[in-house]
Amino acid sequence: MEIQGKIAVVTGAASGIGKSLVERFHADGAAHVVVVDRDEAGAMAVAESIGGTGVALDVTDEEAINKLVADTEHNIGPIDLFVSNAGYVTLGGLEAPVEDLNRMFEVHVLAHLYAARAVIPHMAERGSGYLLNTASAAGLLSQFGSMHYAVTKHAAVALAEWIAITHGHQGIKVSVLCPQAVATNIGANSPSADQLAERGADVAGADGTISAEDTADVVIETLREERFHVLPHPEVATYVERKGADVDRWIGGMQRWQAGMFADDKHPANWLIGS
Repeated sequence: MEIQGKIAVVTGAASGIGKSLVERFHADGAAHVVVVDRDEAGAMAVAESIGGTGVALDVTDEEAINKLVADTEHNIGPIDLFVSNAGYVTLGGLEAPVEDLNRMFEVHVLAHLYAARAVIPHMAERGSGYLLNTASAAGLLSQFGSMHYAVTKHAAVALAEWIAITHGHQGIKVSVLCPQAVATNIGANSPSADQLAERGADVAGADGTISAEDTADVVIETLREERFHVLPHPEVATYVERKGADVDRWIGGMQRWQAGMFADDKHPANWLIGS
């Protein structure tokens, strides 16, 4: 897909990766970009900066997503690309409240589902359309210290795979964005910001932290080539290959890596027993 002349909708677009994608789409000649975020002021500011449309909503509200798609199709034009990008990170393992897992599942998985079932009927009728869902390298590998993040990002990747397999014959293309560390405010805005500073280990940044702008560059390249995995950190492809070749060896390696990342008193295994 070439973004020039296309209509795109981007959620989680008031800052970070979403904002950089909006700006890059505009720079590359998108016909119109709809900027979506629960931060109304942020969404409107980004939209104004590129001459787009700002919409404030919660991506876990299916009725709001349905209205977003219907309004865009009616008032602006057919949606060529829907970027489901909202997300956040927390710390926690088996000890964490199940309500925290449920909330993250809503944002990281159900939001993608709501977007897909709202927009795919329109795209399928036209015989073309593109979904870009933001997951994480944690969805292909794992995430030390955050059971919620690892589990929900795996589910997000699985959902994207299923959509690609099931709806590909209708002209629906799907890509899933799986970066490691990107320089955004996701950690500072986390409900676990203090715990991240106290307990966290920078595993996501093991292969370097890249900018949101560089991430957008890789997204554009991948959309152009219509590849499924969007990997701003190329090392992730090697890790996935090793995991697939020998998962037992991979788990052992991850255990050793985790042990080296956390001091004994901060190891995630001890959070359950209050150590």
